[in-house]
Amino acid sequence: MRVILLGSGERPGVLEGAERLRPEIARHAQIVASDFTGQQDLSAVEADLAIVLGGDGSILRAAHQMGACQRPVLAVNLGRLGFLADLAPEELPAVLEDIAATGLAGRVVEHLMFDCRVMRGQKVLAEQLGLNEVAVQTGPSFAMIDLDLYIDSELVTTYSCDGLILSTPVGSTAHGLSAGGPILRKDLQAFVISPISPHTLTNRPVVDSADRVYELVIAKAGSGAAVVVDGRVACAVVPQDRVRVKKAAVRFKMVAVPGHSYYRTLREKLGWGGRLQLGNGGC
Repeated sequence: MRVILLGSGERPGVLEGAERLRPEIARHAQIVASDFTGQQDLSAVEADLAIVLGGDGSILRAAHQMGACQRPVLAVNLGRLGFLADLAPEELPAVLEDIAATGLAGRVVEHLMFDCRVMRGQKVLAEQLGLNEVAVQTGPSFAMIDLDLYIDSELVTTYSCDGLILSTPVGSTAHGLSAGGPILRKDLQAFVISPISPHTLTNRPVVDSADRVYELVIAKAGSGAAVVVDGRVACAVVPQDRVRVKKAAVRFKMVAVPGHSYYRTLREKLGWGGRLQLGNGGC
């Protein structure tokens, strides 16, 4: 089995963890490439599996590096929260041994990715593949931004807000969650539209099919407005610029590990402790 070893080398403990785990990985697989800088183009590397060490940010970076040639990702959590990277380092040897013995068939779960294109007239300002979300946000002078939302070329509404987030199910537990958006099961084929601090209180998050084309037209914005894809600034925008988002042809692929279910992850990562326990004075 040919594997790529990836991680965010600038994060504390990642390089040390990689050195500690490398001999165990090499026992079960051939390491054909490794990159802890995020700079290497992985689209042409022949590999069966990408082992990502770190947190969810490392997974996002790996997905961007692989581009149109996505490989199954086995994520080992060396970060903090880790919605995607929920495999503990001590669990990796047994998982690798199992994969080496029986293969990846039936273990890989595919997730929605998107293509984002920013247009000014007929000119393409930016074009990116993403996994988590597209956000159109204000900047200095931090005035509200007005955004016209079109779905399949039909005007839906105009948002006056601090920004707008269009997220995938994978991204629903990221920026969109902090903006009050819903949590979607990761393998759903849908997008969530979540306004950030909308001026109209009746504006609420909307969930719609991933088979539609979403377009945000900048109706009014200050000088610092920008489009952000998966936490990275794609480009600055001005009034009349258009942000078009649609389902990508490629899918992000995660290796499912027995015992690490979706709802177990939510319980553990979000602190869903169940029933409130009251003391003797409770009523």
